[in-house]
Amino acid sequence: MGIVTCDIATSVNGFVAGTDQRPDHPFGDGIDESVLHGWMFDEPDDHATEIAGILDAGAFVMGRNMFSPGRGAWDPEWHGWWGDEPPYRAPVFVLTHHPRESLTLGATTFHFVTAGAERALELARDVSGDRNVAIAGGAATVNQYLRLGAIDELRLHVTPSIVAAGERLMDAVGAHRLELVSARPTPSVVHLTYRVA
Repeated sequence: MGIVTCDIATSVNGFVAGTDQRPDHPFGDGIDESVLHGWMFDEPDDHATEIAGILDAGAFVMGRNMFSPGRGAWDPEWHGWWGDEPPYRAPVFVLTHHPRESLTLGATTFHFVTAGAERALELARDVSGDRNVAIAGGAATVNQYLRLGAIDELRLHVTPSIVAAGERLMDAVGAHRLELVSARPTPSVVHLTYRVA
């Protein structure tokens, strides 16, 4: 059986998104998307190992806001931020309070789970076989799984930026001891892998 991993890009002070996320500005105001994720898109060859690791899972879990802007009823025309071929190529379980039929785009099927974080993780483990389950984000979802003690390996991609406000990692997650597994600094991002003790 695989482990539960989490990869997330963050500012130095722990923000993964700004304020007021919306369709025309998915990471919100007050955050420089080109700094936060530019290393993935502008320099993919320099970070190929880390990018492959992010997508190396048998199933994924993500929060509602990572799939879609807004918190209320679904817009049935909205199919996520990734277009017709999302990068996951495995089942993705989306945490939500609003039921929605499963949605298949290319090799990725999104399942919308209203029964809570623990149930979403159970479903992901059921279909992942011997492969890892990845907690894809955003911050509130990662924090929820840290509070549950469910993440085995936390991979932070720390970018050279400081953000004033927004969605922050490690908010009210309780005490955890992290064991450093690896660190790889580059000019655009520092890749840190921790085992969660």
